[in-house]
Amino acid sequence: MVPELPDVDLYVHALRPRIVGQTIRRVRLAAPFLLRSVEPPLSAVEGRAVEDVSRLGKRIVIDAGAELYLVIHLMIAGRFRWRPPDTKVPGKVGLLALEFDHGTLILTEAGSKRRASLHVVQGRAALTQHDPGGIEVLEARLEEFAQALRRENHTLKRALTDPQVFSGIGNAYSDEILHAARLSPFKQTQSIGDDEVARLFEAVRTTLVGWSTRLREETGAGFPEKVTAFREGMAVHGRYRQPCPVCGSPVQRVVYAANEANYCATCQTGGRLLADRSLSRLLRDDWPRTLEELERKRKA
Repeated sequence: MVPELPDVDLYVHALRPRIVGQTIRRVRLAAPFLLRSVEPPLSAVEGRAVEDVSRLGKRIVIDAGAELYLVIHLMIAGRFRWRPPDTKVPGKVGLLALEFDHGTLILTEAGSKRRASLHVVQGRAALTQHDPGGIEVLEARLEEFAQALRRENHTLKRALTDPQVFSGIGNAYSDEILHAARLSPFKQTQSIGDDEVARLFEAVRTTLVGWSTRLREETGAGFPEKVTAFREGMAVHGRYRQPCPVCGSPVQRVVYAANEANYCATCQTGGRLLADRSLSRLLRDDWPRTLEELERKRKA
């Protein structure tokens, strides 16, 4: 999964005390494909002290001063590692190393598909071009949230995960948010009532702040080594057929494209099962409509 707001926030929280105020002694680019920009050159940050580390959507921005920024998008499998000075970049998964006097920040990416990216940009205007434009949900007012949500008619799941609508929310935490709000992932945004919008707004804030706080507390003064889409304590995400922590009903799943939605039919859809498009088309009239029908078919 692409690290989302709580995960990126955790990286920022861990990086700030380690690299802000510290000089980037050397940059080692182990995988040339990672660098997606030409000017300024990557070497321009060498010898510069880091002034800040921040989040831009799902991207991490390292401010090297004089409006010179490293913009890193981890995508699905990119991860940071904090290691001792002059640590060798791992052969198969290593992409980049930023050398500091007291440590090395290494960027890795597991798997065969290389999607992580690094841009070196000069100036605030150039940095802004990497912002997808979604509102910062933890800073927005209810009215601003409602306006963004209803601007176009999409499913709640799609709207929450669209970076041009909301900043930093992805597949995992959208599942958790919708469960907390007791709303169907496929409910249409322009059919949602004011009370439901308020409930969703509160669920967004509670879920994201709650998980950010929890991850920081679990990591403590250490560096996050296991950033994953599947966290112990999640209500529905990654918990297909396991009991909902609220009502005990088995968590359901709808797979579509390269993604999936996890939900509790009892808590979120009034007991109705959401149809998986390809599977329901195949089964037609045999597709179970309720949890009771599903359980009868499984026992048959």
